[in-house]
Amino acid sequence: MLSKRIWMCAVILMLTTAIGTAAALTDDEKLGKKIFFDKELSINKNQACAACHAPQVGFTGPDSIINVLGSVYEGSVPGRFGNRKPPAAAYAGDSPVLNNDTGTWIGGMFWDGRATGQTLGDPLAEQAKGPFLNPMEQGLPDAACVVYRVVTSDYKDLYQQVWGKLNIQWPKKVCSEAVTLSSGDQDKVNTAYNNIARSIAAYERSKEVNSFTSKYDDYLKGKKKLTPQEMRGLELFNGSAMCANCHVPPLFTDFTYDNLGIPKNLMNPFYYESAWNGLGGGINWIDYGFGGFFNIETENGKHKVPTLRNVDKKPYPSFIKAYGHNGYFKSLKEIVHFYNTRDSLDKCSAIVPPQDPKPGLNCWPDPEVLDNMNTLEMGDLGLTDSQEDDIVAFLKTLTDRYESHGENKH
Repeated sequence: MLSKRIWMCAVILMLTTAIGTAAALTDDEKLGKKIFFDKELSINKNQACAACHAPQVGFTGPDSIINVLGSVYEGSVPGRFGNRKPPAAAYAGDSPVLNNDTGTWIGGMFWDGRATGQTLGDPLAEQAKGPFLNPMEQGLPDAACVVYRVVTSDYKDLYQQVWGKLNIQWPKKVCSEAVTLSSGDQDKVNTAYNNIARSIAAYERSKEVNSFTSKYDDYLKGKKKLTPQEMRGLELFNGSAMCANCHVPPLFTDFTYDNLGIPKNLMNPFYYESAWNGLGGGINWIDYGFGGFFNIETENGKHKVPTLRNVDKKPYPSFIKAYGHNGYFKSLKEIVHFYNTRDSLDKCSAIVPPQDPKPGLNCWPDPEVLDNMNTLEMGDLGLTDSQEDDIVAFLKTLTDRYESHGENKH
């Protein structure tokens, strides 16, 4: 834990000049924004990155009904769904290249860390390459199609201004299927695809996406005072509730991985996609997270610690956000209560009579993955109901002020 703290102190020092008012976007950031909001960059020209990472909700899932149910989002092809809730694309740019230098895995991107950053030296850029070619998401046939659609788009001049002119002999079947290019043209495509990802990452690092304009930031600057309840929540967050052990300010994450013992979200449609769910099949599929992807048994069940910035950002008060890697929880109160009582309440499978389980009241369902579960910093915190409310009140101070992002319309 101390090594994580030391590492995060370095991050905090790097961020001291980043906190401030939003600035105009650079050309590279403007290009990344164009790409981020471009629906043409999907197989059916109907889904942009922003479909799952929308600014009005803190760059995560923007559909309240989807969040209430399975919490995973449908891709460009109807009926194909991902397997996890969209993580926030904001406040992620300081995640380092995945490493175990301190004895704890830190860095990478995606819930399971598979965008390690070891290829481009930038996990955020490597993450940006994934959804375009994922058949469950934007579903384009190959990188050539992504590059072709960018360099023939209405913002092609901006691409050329940032990355230079691209001369490639495009096959007639580009974007209708995966194509074979000459070795020289394929090298150009690979370079351009990496550059597209770098521009997306530049936008995701911009002050438009990471504005640090929350009430908490104003409190740090002495511009606003927290209410007594928010102050109690902050003290609990940093103290007996142990939230700050992993959600370290100012980014409110430490970029590590943890198994919280979250139950399965049985409404996740991925369980019922027999054509794509080959990992155990159907409802038997288990999300082993980081350990599953990297085949490290001692890391099974662990998912990346998310930022808590904008954790309550909503377009309207009744909007439902989902929490946890699989969206099992539907409110901040619910997930804070889980952190507090996971181990002090019975398991629902043990409730007698068996027809009367009330998750969160008299029980919690079994963890999806029991191994490697965090039992030191959560599970039986002994907080009162009002203390849980205090923590929720503080978390709401992490919401940035709304700013229009001028989304492209396609």
